[in-house]
Amino acid sequence: MTATFSHSTPAVEIVEREVRELVHRRDVGLDDATELHQLLDEVVADYRERFLNGGFPPLTDDDVELVRHRMAGFGVLTPLLEDPGVEELWVNEPGRVFVARGGDHELTNIVMTSREVEEVVERMLAHAGRRLDRSQPFVDARLPDGSRLHVVIPPITEHWTLNIRKFVGVRAHTLDELVSLGSCSPSAARFLDAAVRAGLNIVVAGAVGAGKTTLLNCLASAIPARERVVTCEEVFELQPALPDVVAMQCRQRNLEGEGGVTLHDLVRESLRMRPDRILVGEVRGPETLDMLLAMNSGAGAMTSVHANSAREALRKLTTLPLLAGENIDRSFVARTVVACVDLVVFCSRAGGVRQIAEIVAVADQVSDGEEPSAGVVFTGGGRNLRWTGERPRRADRFAERGIDLAEALR
Repeated sequence: MTATFSHSTPAVEIVEREVRELVHRRDVGLDDATELHQLLDEVVADYRERFLNGGFPPLTDDDVELVRHRMAGFGVLTPLLEDPGVEELWVNEPGRVFVARGGDHELTNIVMTSREVEEVVERMLAHAGRRLDRSQPFVDARLPDGSRLHVVIPPITEHWTLNIRKFVGVRAHTLDELVSLGSCSPSAARFLDAAVRAGLNIVVAGAVGAGKTTLLNCLASAIPARERVVTCEEVFELQPALPDVVAMQCRQRNLEGEGGVTLHDLVRESLRMRPDRILVGEVRGPETLDMLLAMNSGAGAMTSVHANSAREALRKLTTLPLLAGENIDRSFVARTVVACVDLVVFCSRAGGVRQIAEIVAVADQVSDGEEPSAGVVFTGGGRNLRWTGERPRRADRFAERGIDLAEALR
């Protein structure tokens, strides 16, 4: 059982102060876990020797672990990060630490000092190879366990603010595992597997926390092993278990405001790397145009987008590219979406359960409102997903790869 630390004993305060003094005196980095552990062991041994001589409060093993978490781990947040029931946690200010469990959030009894919050953030970013500075007060990073970290600092916020989203909602890496969890029906999984192998361009859509990244990873597991895959992300999250993968992530600008690499840059660069398949973690801005052009290049592609329905996702795909410049015409974008996107897989979350809600196939027509037309291929949600009788386009792609579309849809 993981211990929960919510307060300090006098012994903890003494030992922590002495460790910090040694860290400063010996110029040890907060990200140097090995050196920090050695310093702590040294201070604890010395403290316990002094305790035997009298005059010092007792130091328990839990006290030592608390100092270890504060100095070499992620402080009092460590038990929350290790708790499998915690889906997400955030710190609005030192005295207000929240967690989300089962879709509901609650205020914890954890109280941190401002310095503790800053040190935890700095340590997390050091592990991720990221940094914060006043000129760039936002940062996204990935923690060693795969959790996503987002940090905002003053003057944008009044206090250092952090949010950590853990991957605990759907523990799946393949479409078969989604079926086992009840998030998808066997027939829908069989169709999606065939669609990925056939090279269809797929967009995963859903609200925040609906499981888009998990679903994208599950779809990627169906990519044939012979294909070369390039992934483009703001923070490394996609993990296709394939032999030929190049993973790229964005980079922040340096202190001089130079050297930044955006998702727009990565998507364009991926086309120069001879990809058979391009995976873009999520599009939410002008890089959507590059994503569509990549889909039209002949390489199969998959991405995700925030949306409250599959059809709303198609609308966003026709509007986000307009951010790329005033010379971008919506009619052109809508026709490009129709030409490039084959399927939209919409996932939802209800009552703490994540599932595929519907699968929509893009048609060849654009409506009078310059929106792509689409038909629902699977509906019902989760283990109840069933084929509607609608067939996707690109039957020739299935045939070229020896896939029986009728069998995949049965």
